[in-house]
Amino acid sequence: MMDAQRYLELSQLYVRYAQAVDSGNWDLWPEFFTEDCVYKLQPRENHERGFPLATLFFESKGMLKDRAYGIKETLFHDPYYQRHVVGAPLVHSMSADKIVSEANYAVFRTKLSQTSTVFNVGRYLDEVVPTPEGLKFASRIVVYDSEMIPNSIIYPL
Repeated sequence: MMDAQRYLELSQLYVRYAQAVDSGNWDLWPEFFTEDCVYKLQPRENHERGFPLATLFFESKGMLKDRAYGIKETLFHDPYYQRHVVGAPLVHSMSADKIVSEANYAVFRTKLSQTSTVFNVGRYLDEVVPTPEGLKFASRIVVYDSEMIPNSIIYPL
């Protein structure tokens, strides 16, 4: 059984992550991950069938930093705001060195002078590890429900 303090820390990790990626300060995003990490954005069908094809796939914090730089400096797109609504994390297993958890999410997108729309819905499949700076994601697999995504996904989910 997980103690209340550790669960609170895990819940705060999820909340702080959502706040960071919704803030538009992309330099915050990689700091939620360990140096050797995995961040994968994958349609549900590919994930359930065990297919490796992913929309985005990064294998280190350095790659996440490159993506953050690209978002800020090199990608040209119609700007938008996003807002995450994340469910409470469900803990599948916990040991002294790793928590395996998942949580449902919904991301709403608002383009300038347009109404907000549901942009993406799915679940996070996470491996979280303790570090001297607190809990961090060693692996975050973002499995989105719909195979159809509008245009492209620029910002991290």
